[in-house]
Amino acid sequence: MPPDFEAAYRAMSTRDTRFDGQFVTAVRTTGIYCRPACPSRTPHRQNVTFYATPAAAQAAGYRACRRCVPDAAPGSPEWNTRADTVGAAMRLIGDGVVDREGVAGLASRVGYSERHLTRMLAAELGAAPLALARAKRADTARILLTRTALPASEVAFAAGFSSIRQFNDTIREVYATTPTALRAHRALPEAPHGTITLRLAVRQPFDGRALFGFLAARAIPGVELARGRSYARTLRLPAGPGTVVLTLPEDHARDTDSGGAAVTATLSLSNLADLAPAVDRCRRLLDADADPVGIAEVLAADTALAAAVRAAPGLRLPGAVDGPEILIRALVGQQVSVAAARTKLATLTVLANERIDPVQADSSANGVMGGPLAHDGPYGGPDDTDPAALAAQLTHLFPSPQALAALGPDAIAGPRSRAHTLIDTATDMASGTLVVDSGRRTADLAAELVVRSGIGPWTAGYVAMRVLGDPDVLLTGDLALRHGAAALGLPDDPRELTARAERWRPFRSYAGMYLWRNCPPPTRSPRTPSASISSSPLPIQKEANRP
Repeated sequence: MPPDFEAAYRAMSTRDTRFDGQFVTAVRTTGIYCRPACPSRTPHRQNVTFYATPAAAQAAGYRACRRCVPDAAPGSPEWNTRADTVGAAMRLIGDGVVDREGVAGLASRVGYSERHLTRMLAAELGAAPLALARAKRADTARILLTRTALPASEVAFAAGFSSIRQFNDTIREVYATTPTALRAHRALPEAPHGTITLRLAVRQPFDGRALFGFLAARAIPGVELARGRSYARTLRLPAGPGTVVLTLPEDHARDTDSGGAAVTATLSLSNLADLAPAVDRCRRLLDADADPVGIAEVLAADTALAAAVRAAPGLRLPGAVDGPEILIRALVGQQVSVAAARTKLATLTVLANERIDPVQADSSANGVMGGPLAHDGPYGGPDDTDPAALAAQLTHLFPSPQALAALGPDAIAGPRSRAHTLIDTATDMASGTLVVDSGRRTADLAAELVVRSGIGPWTAGYVAMRVLGDPDVLLTGDLALRHGAAALGLPDDPRELTARAERWRPFRSYAGMYLWRNCPPPTRSPRTPSASISSSPLPIQKEANRP
């Protein structure tokens, strides 16, 4: 929706970085649009118009400010908060669906006609799907022009443009310059072909250590790796495989361009056309577009949560780079510890054998190259942040639904019912009968999941949290979450906890992260195996799903 003028003008006047990415400021006297925190002089009220997206400002004839680069700001948290068609469409546009499948493909994904979807987006955002996708392509082209030495012709097609002329015209319209001038005076780094390093702006505060700790505790050897301030993993992208190494800034480091912290992403892509979806998926993995200040204000209003929120500012929801992967992980992890689930998933990874060509790196840069599934252990080891050395140890993609379906239930260790659930679900995802991606809506996806044998509300809610970024899911069936609630003086009965959680809307997912974080360490009995999931800073332990 278009922003409230008075609230937007106050945010712009105070240069409040929290609102970067939530709207843009267009100035009629200059013909430029900026992010709210742009350091330029505050324009007069009568000269200002606010737009919900850069695409809307571009459609109105404004060009992007080259000083604050509004397209490089964090994205809007609204697309996760909104569990409606517009939110789903914006998530899919960010993933590059319009570039790959056209507006018809986007409309089919969200279940509406092209005409009706165009009308909805234009009415709410001031721009049609093609304009929104065009703005995304322009930003991708800017990244490639300023971060790589690729010829402009290659940049055009890698960014998703259908012709050089369309590329040149768009750059002129959006940035009021030519591609050559946009690149001028840039000291471009030397990097292997297909490797790009860029900064991912993240709203402050950002508890990246806790997020990476969560991911590291569940890292599958060969697919993922965590070392020091870095987390690396393979990516299954539309045009081919890739890898990414995400590196947190050093303590107290700030990115002066974005006004906040930035995570460095080093992407190695087999096809540069995958840059936009790769960046979008990494941002979703980091929950980079969340509004931590707004979340903290809502949760800290409950006195039982206030101290926990103050103790861990900027806690994020771990996201996903691939929807089917999260559902498969959840199914394999039912009723077992995180360590046991990681072992089972590592075995499936070897059986599926979807290898990638290793990134060429100097092995002397990292003394531990190991075998094809070497594992560096838990997060917090040596502070090795050399991206090439880390990426060289990534050898496999996470098993695809097609590969798992081909294995059959006999290859899956554990209860037969769970093996059949896993294979049946993988078969349906491989055939397209079941779609698990960021364009789904929580209610629809949950309804499709819980009717399946072996999948219950916990799994459906967990998938909604991680794949859709749904901020308002509370997994009251989770035993560790209820133990955390009890430790904070909250009800541990599911019904009572659900009633209390009404005051945490629309951020119950984040409340759940704080409850997990405050779950007391499990106690081991000499006679009884530990029920603990892991020693992760964010343990997850759940009751049985429906048989």
